[in-house]
Amino acid sequence: MTDTIDRGAANQAGAIVNKNAYAEAQDFLPLKAIDHVEFWVGNAKQSAHYFRALWGFTPVAFAGLETGVRDRASYVMRRNDITFVLTGALSPDGEIAEHVHRHGDGVKDIAFLVDDAMTSFAETTKRGARPAIEPIELDGGEDGILRRSAVYTYGEVRHSFIDRKDYHGVFAPGYRKVKKPAAAATGMSLLEIDHCVGNVGLGDMNTYVDYYRDVFGFAQLIHYDDKVIHTDYSALMSKVMTNGNGRVKFPINEPATGKKKSQIQEFLDYYLDAGTQHVALRTDDIVGTVRRLRGLGIEFLGMPHAYYEQLGARVGDVGVPIETLEELGIEADRDEEGYLLQIFTRPIQDRPTFFFEIIERHGSRGFGVGNFKALFEAIEIEQARRGNL
Repeated sequence: MTDTIDRGAANQAGAIVNKNAYAEAQDFLPLKAIDHVEFWVGNAKQSAHYFRALWGFTPVAFAGLETGVRDRASYVMRRNDITFVLTGALSPDGEIAEHVHRHGDGVKDIAFLVDDAMTSFAETTKRGARPAIEPIELDGGEDGILRRSAVYTYGEVRHSFIDRKDYHGVFAPGYRKVKKPAAAATGMSLLEIDHCVGNVGLGDMNTYVDYYRDVFGFAQLIHYDDKVIHTDYSALMSKVMTNGNGRVKFPINEPATGKKKSQIQEFLDYYLDAGTQHVALRTDDIVGTVRRLRGLGIEFLGMPHAYYEQLGARVGDVGVPIETLEELGIEADRDEEGYLLQIFTRPIQDRPTFFFEIIERHGSRGFGVGNFKALFEAIEIEQARRGNL
């Protein structure tokens, strides 16, 4: 294992930060927030149990046979401002079953909360977005009307536009409220979705950077090339796109040429398409949260002792003793705006595809560039154990 990169890593050639990104983002498509993320999974009930018992999400709504839905079951799970929808097929036929058969469990929809689903659809499709769901009004009776539309992005992932201003139900028409949910795990802080990372094929990163710029009005916040994100064996390139209010941030990764297979290529080999690699969840107590999650059985990537030997000199005081960071496997990084603490889970299913990140920010709007080398070496250890490096 080689040493981690030094104090100057965040500013070395190859890492380009656009400080004007938020101002440059266009306002023709106001996105208020990420409304929810929907996963298509092999067993929605068991997935809901996983998120309730291990991650502390509360089931708030359900759709399925009991609500008149004949082809799928969906569980809406919520913790603070994070909403996940877990959807599974009720038969071996149809798009959900085919999606899971091909990709395994994975993200199908990163949905945006908007003021006008019809205008959002019109503005994006006229700029080249491929339609996924034509604008529709869903009548919820006394709960009002929910308006929705959707377009596709990389792979089979879509972005729904959700307009809730005239809807007052628990989630959407066709769902019923879970009146007496089973107790969720407690003791962790998970507040909101910080960012969602997409993996695309070699040569496709700029295509989707242009897509988010031209179709959604995003601007490029950061560009990392393979001079920054590399080890002795593999590399990748990444560009981070953001909307104008900074509430939606999408890093887009593609593999780069290396001596061995990169983590991005491993994802593509097992997901069989471009897709969402991970979702980062923001916390204000990463130490307590990770300690609790570890105690419940969540597996995180480990970092070598050498990383922590140099950490204090590289990042200074981050409010947590280095010994505690090493005990829990938490990484730290600092830039001119502040610092952040972060950690990554191992893949949460058998295929080495989707995982979660937990991140605590103190001023920094970056993504932990100073950790990339050590992190990638830790990932390569996992890849080697799977025989995929």
